[in-house]
Amino acid sequence: MKSPQLVGLTAAVTSAATFATSGAFIKPLLEAGWSPAAAVTARALVAGVLLLPFVLFSLRGRWDALSRGRWRILGMGLIAVAFTQLTYFAAIRRIPVSTALLVEYLAPLLLVIWVAVTTRRVPRPMVLVGSVLAIGGLVLVIGPGAINAVDPVGVALAFAAAVGCAVYFVVAARPSDGLPPVALAGAGLVLGGLALGLAGAVGLVPMEARFGQVPLLGAIVPWWVPLMVVAFFGTAVAYAAGIFGSGRLGSRLASFVGLLEVVFASVLAWIVVGEALTPLQMAGGLLILAGIAAIPAEPAVPVEPAVPMEPAVPAVPTGPQTGPAVSKVTEWSGDGRAAARG
Repeated sequence: MKSPQLVGLTAAVTSAATFATSGAFIKPLLEAGWSPAAAVTARALVAGVLLLPFVLFSLRGRWDALSRGRWRILGMGLIAVAFTQLTYFAAIRRIPVSTALLVEYLAPLLLVIWVAVTTRRVPRPMVLVGSVLAIGGLVLVIGPGAINAVDPVGVALAFAAAVGCAVYFVVAARPSDGLPPVALAGAGLVLGGLALGLAGAVGLVPMEARFGQVPLLGAIVPWWVPLMVVAFFGTAVAYAAGIFGSGRLGSRLASFVGLLEVVFASVLAWIVVGEALTPLQMAGGLLILAGIAAIPAEPAVPVEPAVPMEPAVPAVPTGPQTGPAVSKVTEWSGDGRAAARG
């Protein structure tokens, strides 16, 4: 594996691992009386604020990058963060969490189907093999009982969340055009948090929060402790690392690596709360790893294309100029400007 892909894979695995911490640290807030939408809104806004110094440092005054990347920021904030969270939490009010997770994590398969439809090409055999292995492993890790949903509206909402999740990987993998991954993550989280807050203000989702002591890992701590942990690790680091990794792996492979989140979450539940891993879950984890290994990497996306300097025009000779010589200089300098614009 090439070095950029190895770095991207490390970032994507880091993203999956940190995303997996969310459940363990959001749960105390939910048990204390927070509504899911309120917890996610606070999580996104706090994470965006935590990333702000890194966003400012990464831009270093290049504010035009925010303007050029405005559509990616809108897609990340409104669809990948706000829309996905709203539809997911609406789904789990109707169907079991395991079912909603299973449907939402069909996002990698949606990307494979989307590419096949838009390019009118049958996916490569290894992509199909990897998809079958990974999705089969996902079913085993989450639990075969997750397929017993009876509410079609809940399933439809979970599928909408899967679409939003797929959009996240597509937006993250787009060429940066000068917008650093951390800037996209920070701006998208703030925008998504504000959109979720607006949805709560108009009554689309319930917004309830309780400020007091909560139990966490056998201790009693202030409410803001689990919120800060999940905002930093499970949100700020997770989104920034995921965007960074997707830019190097491509949306398809990054989305399959993202399935490791359910594996890490199961391992975390085993370590933190003593929920033993079943043989089926362990077998599912191995199948997901096998599926990821089978998915071929996409061509690497340049991180930031170097902008060539304006070529110096050769000194004009003192003798008579010929037509072809002038033509060559003009043509070459024009190509240089074209490359700089690209």
